[in-house]
Amino acid sequence: MKNILVIYYTQSGQLHEIANQIAKPFLNDDSVALTFHEIKLKKPFPFPWDNDSFFGAFPESFLQIPSELEPVPADILEKKYDLILFFYQVWYLSPSIPITSFLKSEEAKILLNNTPVVTISGSRNMWIMAQEKVKTLLKQNNANLKGNIALVDRTGNLISVITIVEWMFSGVKKKYLGIFPMPGISEKDIHESDKFGAVILNSLKNNNLDNLQPELIAKDALFIRPFLITVDKTGNKIFNKWSNFIITRKETRKGWLKVFKVYLLLAIWVISPIVYILHLLFYPLRIGKIKRELEYYKGIK
Repeated sequence: MKNILVIYYTQSGQLHEIANQIAKPFLNDDSVALTFHEIKLKKPFPFPWDNDSFFGAFPESFLQIPSELEPVPADILEKKYDLILFFYQVWYLSPSIPITSFLKSEEAKILLNNTPVVTISGSRNMWIMAQEKVKTLLKQNNANLKGNIALVDRTGNLISVITIVEWMFSGVKKKYLGIFPMPGISEKDIHESDKFGAVILNSLKNNNLDNLQPELIAKDALFIRPFLITVDKTGNKIFNKWSNFIITRKETRKGWLKVFKVYLLLAIWVISPIVYILHLLFYPLRIGKIKRELEYYKGIK
């Protein structure tokens, strides 16, 4: 009997839906015992978001400052797992605060130590640098990363900004104004994600997890827009300056968060399109570097 642990945090419910879908092949196999653990904060973030909570989460999200969690049940901590499926979302180009909080906990050290892990992220479209941070935290917990799946909203960058913001602040997943596409990861991609579970289960049963990632890639487990690699890396450098500045401004924090909000809107609607145009112009000169980056980020090293 193989023991599998599914660890996830969900706010909108989307990642829980993905976790259930990917877990289907495991649930239908009598040789597997599947356990779910939902990460919960002692002081949860609201859903739908309000303006102050959303922007107020920025410094701690990016700087990966943990918050207090509800404890992991003893019966989960006391068991050794053959594989952990680790589901997370991206906040401000970093793992969400609940995810960071778990990965920096003593409980994570117990569960992840010398245990194979497959990471599964659900994000708007930028997940690469967040995954690098997750990889670092997994390594600190002596986990063995065997595979990575990144599900994203495949609509255009600016279109997805409009639809995601409407969903996150209204709490209702719908076609905004009746003309925009549905927000988030498409129902098709979610519905078909059980194919990843089947691949993972087959690798586990055949003791072949070391060769799992190429098999996941063959099933379209990752979606990367090359120009967003540049946006992600540049955004991390800028967010690093903003977050370190704001975190030290105790008395004027709210005011500076309002300034950051203006900057963020400017970055999304003005700077990001410029970066995209520059990417197209210089693509022929950077094609070698772009191919190397794509190859690296598709891997798990």
